[in-house]
Amino acid sequence: MSAGLLRKILIGIVILVVTLPYFYCNTPKAETSEDHPSSPWRNVYDSSAHYVGMNTCKGCHEEVYNTFIQTGMGQSFGMATKTKSAADFTPAHALVYDSALDYYYKPYWQGDSFFILEYRLEDKDTVHKRIQRVDYVVGSGQHTNSHIFDVNGYLFQAPITFYTQKHRWDLAPGFEKGASSRFQRLIQLECMSCHNGYPDFVAGSENKFNVIKTGIDCERCHGPGSLHVQERQTSKPVDTSKGPDYSIVNPRRLSTELQNNVCQRCHLQGIAVLNDGKSFFDFHPGMKLSEVMNVFMPEYEGAQDKMIMASHVERMKKSQCFVQSGKMSCINCHNPHVSVKFTPRTKYLDACQSCHGGAQGQHQCTETAQVRAAKGNDCITCHMPHNGSIDIPHVAVTDHFIRKRPVADTLQKKITAFLGMKCFNNDKPDNITIARGYLEFYERYAQSKGLLDSAMTYLDRQKDIEVKQKQNRDYIRLYFLLKDNPNVVASASALAPASVSDAWTAYRVGDALYQMQQAEKALPWYKRATEIWPYSLDFQNKYGTCLLALHQYPEALKVFQFIVKENPNHISANTNLGFIFMQDGNSTMAYNYLLKAQQLDPDYEQNLINLAVWYHSSKRNAEAERSLLHLLQKHPGNEQAKAMLVDLARG
Repeated sequence: MSAGLLRKILIGIVILVVTLPYFYCNTPKAETSEDHPSSPWRNVYDSSAHYVGMNTCKGCHEEVYNTFIQTGMGQSFGMATKTKSAADFTPAHALVYDSALDYYYKPYWQGDSFFILEYRLEDKDTVHKRIQRVDYVVGSGQHTNSHIFDVNGYLFQAPITFYTQKHRWDLAPGFEKGASSRFQRLIQLECMSCHNGYPDFVAGSENKFNVIKTGIDCERCHGPGSLHVQERQTSKPVDTSKGPDYSIVNPRRLSTELQNNVCQRCHLQGIAVLNDGKSFFDFHPGMKLSEVMNVFMPEYEGAQDKMIMASHVERMKKSQCFVQSGKMSCINCHNPHVSVKFTPRTKYLDACQSCHGGAQGQHQCTETAQVRAAKGNDCITCHMPHNGSIDIPHVAVTDHFIRKRPVADTLQKKITAFLGMKCFNNDKPDNITIARGYLEFYERYAQSKGLLDSAMTYLDRQKDIEVKQKQNRDYIRLYFLLKDNPNVVASASALAPASVSDAWTAYRVGDALYQMQQAEKALPWYKRATEIWPYSLDFQNKYGTCLLALHQYPEALKVFQFIVKENPNHISANTNLGFIFMQDGNSTMAYNYLLKAQQLDPDYEQNLINLAVWYHSSKRNAEAERSLLHLLQKHPGNEQAKAMLVDLARG
């Protein structure tokens, strides 16, 4: 696997409101059972504990709040205001060109509102223009500002990012080299849950939210605060100099392992595989992360200096300092309540010296005095230098892989082999979980068939027949990614659509049947997917498309009208509505929807076909020809367009 594929890893952006499945523990216990977890901290597994919000915490902890709100976490997410943005909007900097897709992007302010203009030029004439308002800025500005917009509660990422360290605008991470989804990248739960406080998420959707918070808050590290607030309002304060206040987690009092689990919920960004029945809401400080999810990273030979931006815990766990000490945690060096911008350098150096200072406090560094003096006796400069991240361009961050630096030629080693997927928060993940890690990595980042072969191997290792039968969805997913539609259908042979509770499984079975020209059999599976996730507009669109294939136009019309009511910018739904109104003889309505789709995406194949048909039926053959020629310029393999051009030429 190439370094180019590895660079595609955009782990990222993660979100949500909380339901807690575990029982309430009345009596604090120091030990826990993996099957029946417990905790002395009563807000960890108590399902009645709920979040109260950062402003409630501020009432008693204003001094801590005032410093925390200035940290990267406190500044992680905000409204799109001039104060929040760290970007340079001067003409010399604020223009991005996507050479692969031939779009220009210009960010600008109009009054107090932030917009991004997308346009295309032909012979210096503007032939396409789309303007999108930006609602949120993601990131503290220390490294980047990315941008999110809201369409009726559905969140999407804008295609450009400001890279603070390089002081430049460029395509957003993952949008480079022709991979841009322009204004269609969904901001889903996994993204939001690490880049912001838990929002009010709309169940049955992928990216719809009722309420969005601004900034990671206190309870992300301390757990739900309702028990603590209630007890402090009705009882005497706990003298924490004599013992913990068990109504709320204090990470400083957790074991080293559980301390790191708090941080690695978001600073171990990799391939997150949720346990069955769990969501990204279900982790609470005081738990092991493996109770909710297992996080995998691809391992490569020759990649010791390749890192992703938020892989701090993964890098730290490679360090001998961590391996040998058994007591190294993130908060040995970091005070989460104080921004790194206001933390003295001596804070970090003292952490090094606490282990490496020697009996007499003498420095243990083996470097020459001359070199140490030149570096200001700064351990971090040599042992934790800044390193470029492979997932976020134009960014360098502190590499938490603490080590003696290898010689220069060793640092330049290239990736020579893919070694497999390694779980960094669980030493013994089961075979099915490992298989899901391979499937997830393939689906998101690197379409190498070897990953699917590995997934098959791990799924087949499961000896328990009863468990194997429960894993239909994993085999269905595997065969779906292999484009092996008959085996997708075979894996679902014992299932009825109504018995399936996983929306993706229902969708994949439906799509396999549809691709096999069995639309009538596909329809109930597509419908089931929309019953489970009614606000997944892409699932709704495939359901509507299947209805069209079966000539059930009134039912399809209702589906597509629902989609554009929810999101007027859904390109395919507008295209399909244009088609339906053409079939109905309503030329004006048909053209309005087709034109809307063209304004949203001037290169969308099916819409260009539909427009050509509409122009031809309206005796505007020159415009029909232009639509088809443009389609073939962008999609030269489209045989339907070629045939239509031949028909036009014949008159």
